[in-house]
Amino acid sequence: MNMKSLMMLFVVAIGLFSRSATRLLENKYTLSKDYSITILGTSNLHNWNETVETATGNCNVDWNADGSFKLENLYLDIKVTSIKSPEGGIMNRNTYKALKADNHPEIIFSLENPIMTGVSANSISAQGFLTIAGVTKPITMQVKVSMKGQGNLTFEGSQIIKMTDYGIIPPTALFGVLKTGDTITINFKTNFIQTTN
Repeated sequence: MNMKSLMMLFVVAIGLFSRSATRLLENKYTLSKDYSITILGTSNLHNWNETVETATGNCNVDWNADGSFKLENLYLDIKVTSIKSPEGGIMNRNTYKALKADNHPEIIFSLENPIMTGVSANSISAQGFLTIAGVTKPITMQVKVSMKGQGNLTFEGSQIIKMTDYGIIPPTALFGVLKTGDTITINFKTNFIQTTN
């Protein structure tokens, strides 16, 4: 092997080493069970709230040695019939009917594009798609990010949406006496824990 070929190999080796030194392996995360997702709304009689009891999710994160990371993707799936109201059965049934749970049993959020973060980033602008009652719309959310090392990532935020944007007729109760407002607020705190390297 001549000197020119040796130099080329040396340059390639240095390049590979420097990339591996600054970029770590992509890590897979899954949604832990200690999440909190609540839905807040209004009506002509009183405010109301509901809680999501069953959700699943996952994401992939590409960490850099300096502590910054790239959120490659994120997927969150909420089971509609796990949405529960403290008011009980009537409100629950009206919610499932409004959300067309028989034909569309899941509410889904998926990240549209990967997100790069800085070393000290504590919030991100997450652009994705939200599917409710079979209707998918683009959505942008401001999300607070916190972490415990690289083993635990928490995403927290609040998002206002209109039910009619997703073809949902705001539920009523008490033979139409109670009429809910069109606007709802979704509050969420989701913890993702590392599963594999």
